[in-house]
Amino acid sequence: MYLVFAGIVALTALLFFLVSVGALGFMPTFEELENPKSFLATEIISTDNALLGSFYKENRTGVDYNQISPNVINALVATEDVRFHNHSGIDARGLGRVAVKTVFLRDKSAGGGSTITQQLAKLLFHEPAKSKFQRYMQKFKEWVIAVKLERSYTKEEILTMYLNKVPFIYDAYGIRSAASTFFNTTQDSLKIEQAATIVGMLQNPAFYNPVRRPDTTMHRRNVVLGQMLKMQVITRQEFDSLKQLPLTLDFSRRDHNQGLAGYVRQYLSVVLNAPMPDRKNYQASWLQQKFIEDSTEWADNPLYGWVRKNLKADGTPYNIYRDGLRIYTTIDSRMQQYAEAAVVEHLGKELQPQFNAEKKGKNRAPFTNRIKKEEYESIINRAIQQSDRYRAMMHSGTPVDSIMMTFKEPVNMRVFSYSGDIDTLMSPLDSILYYKSFLRASLFSMDPQSGHVKAYVGGPNFRHFKYDMATQGKRQVGSTIKPFVYTLAMQNGMAPCDMAPNIPQTFYLPEGGTWTPRNTGDARSGEMVSLKWGLAQSNNNITAWIMKQYNPETVAGMIRSLGIKSPIDPIPALCLGTADFGLSEMVAAYCAYANKGVQVEPLIVTRIEDRYGKVISTFSPRRKETISEEKAYLMLNLLEGVINTGTGMRLRGSKYNLRGQIGGKTGTTQNHSDGWFMGVTPNLVSGIWVGGEDRDIHFDNMRLGQGANMALPIWALYMTEVYNDKTIPITLDDKFEAPAHFNISLNCPDEYVPHSEDEMLLEFYYADEELY
Repeated sequence: MYLVFAGIVALTALLFFLVSVGALGFMPTFEELENPKSFLATEIISTDNALLGSFYKENRTGVDYNQISPNVINALVATEDVRFHNHSGIDARGLGRVAVKTVFLRDKSAGGGSTITQQLAKLLFHEPAKSKFQRYMQKFKEWVIAVKLERSYTKEEILTMYLNKVPFIYDAYGIRSAASTFFNTTQDSLKIEQAATIVGMLQNPAFYNPVRRPDTTMHRRNVVLGQMLKMQVITRQEFDSLKQLPLTLDFSRRDHNQGLAGYVRQYLSVVLNAPMPDRKNYQASWLQQKFIEDSTEWADNPLYGWVRKNLKADGTPYNIYRDGLRIYTTIDSRMQQYAEAAVVEHLGKELQPQFNAEKKGKNRAPFTNRIKKEEYESIINRAIQQSDRYRAMMHSGTPVDSIMMTFKEPVNMRVFSYSGDIDTLMSPLDSILYYKSFLRASLFSMDPQSGHVKAYVGGPNFRHFKYDMATQGKRQVGSTIKPFVYTLAMQNGMAPCDMAPNIPQTFYLPEGGTWTPRNTGDARSGEMVSLKWGLAQSNNNITAWIMKQYNPETVAGMIRSLGIKSPIDPIPALCLGTADFGLSEMVAAYCAYANKGVQVEPLIVTRIEDRYGKVISTFSPRRKETISEEKAYLMLNLLEGVINTGTGMRLRGSKYNLRGQIGGKTGTTQNHSDGWFMGVTPNLVSGIWVGGEDRDIHFDNMRLGQGANMALPIWALYMTEVYNDKTIPITLDDKFEAPAHFNISLNCPDEYVPHSEDEMLLEFYYADEELY
């Protein structure tokens, strides 16, 4: 008998020895024990220290022991390992209980004997077992690893590692994510009953699901509270009171489509992970300009392709989904919230209802009634072929005719509306038209001195409209290009009060023929007018006259010097905004006026830290002086004229009643396809674009389709909230600073101030359509 017992002991000792030296499979090295791998989410932080979102494979963010509520620690130890502070990784009494009750008495409800340290060993180093034998072997290894962990870490460190590592459900990993997901709070603020709920879920998160099985989960929570009573970390009175409470969840599942600044997060994901441009990946003709732009970004922008340009200590590239980085952005969460709300309010409450009313009952809606049948069919067919459904069916070998038939068959789907998503029955073809019926909008807002991007909205709803019209999309800019033309005039010695003839200007084209731009109205036709009047009224004659004093190539050069990187065709019509530019580059160009002539590139990230808080990279904006301080101030005066007496007067009316120093420019493109507004204040420059997904989706009347109706109200709603928030250092008292010794007269003899709001609205309705 003694020999049998001795043999068992010897065999067990040998087994432990073989396990510890790795003879029976993987065992972590000392280095791996000291630095266990754990996937941590990368956090995106606003300039006011709000969490904008995360990149993750596992939605886990590490916290320190002193950042965890004692209620969580007490609940965990009481439930999972009551002798945690008295053992060295293996609980002999617990194992004895399991051996007697489970092995000999066949009591399957007796519980397990794994300590918290053993559970941590399993979480850190073991994948799910494929068989019972493999699981038995893992158990032996976990005992050994647990002992080694106890030698390497303090008890507090083990508890912290465990709570940071444990998986829950709904993409929540670790105590911080669990607290946020189920109770919308932080891990240091969890109440006793909340901590008991979370700890109770650990036994089986899918079964003890507080969302789907609240009664079962509440029963499990009360079991945990009972264990806490036994351990005397709560009183009988607390137990009797707490067990009566409902779960009271504040559930919010985190995903990449939800939360503030979705387009910012998408931009950062794309830019940080961008590969080094390779021409073989840009073979299509329409990608040639993209190759040039990406190559320039790779060379000049340290954020572009950052994960490929920066390596960890072990020589491997960073992974934003696993490495627990902290990306500090320039976005102000308050301003971002105001920007997103302004876009939704104007589109959802005013513009979209107006658009729907105009298109109601119209053939080929939401497209213009001027679109030809073949153009309409071409756009719809292209949209079908670009859909995920079409590509998946083509990949599976489904015939094209069958695919097209399925696009006409109604299916259950959830679609967007400004009142909330709608579950409905709709054919995929109808869903394409449904989504095309929604007007899109983007907003980009910068500090003109620092280049810090304070707010960035790429569309009306990130979940449903992924394409980013703030930094990706480009559209004709219309009259918002005119200040660039006037800048050339100021740079060459002209002043706002200089006079020019308000008559049509004819250009002789190199290929033969002529081009004469025209105005929509005949106000002061044939008179000499000031340049300030010309820009305020968005008068095409005056802009064309300035172009004629120089030439298209010189105007294109001025535009390029202001920071516009998009292609520029140096033709006479350039002065009226025929070129396609991006919103972000337009805003950056306008920043030169508020920044004393210095053009500054947009900056979205200021620094990146690793998971330990060490700064890996810092970023600063690129600057260059493009025009003199005096000429920049002259341009500010011209832009103020637009707001005070011109096409931007609606900002001064009773609806918005915005005071203070504001410059701006409205813009409308041919057929009202695009509406723009650029607003300039001393400490903030913001641009708005509004239009359809396709250029043939637009209002068919100028009153509703111009920039002053489509885009300007978004700027007004946004800035009203910014001005009203006293915690934001942007006020109506901010002033444009005049250069030292400035002595140019800015009081033009023909400066016009409307006498009534009706007169103001009349100009707002009819002053700003481009006619090429």
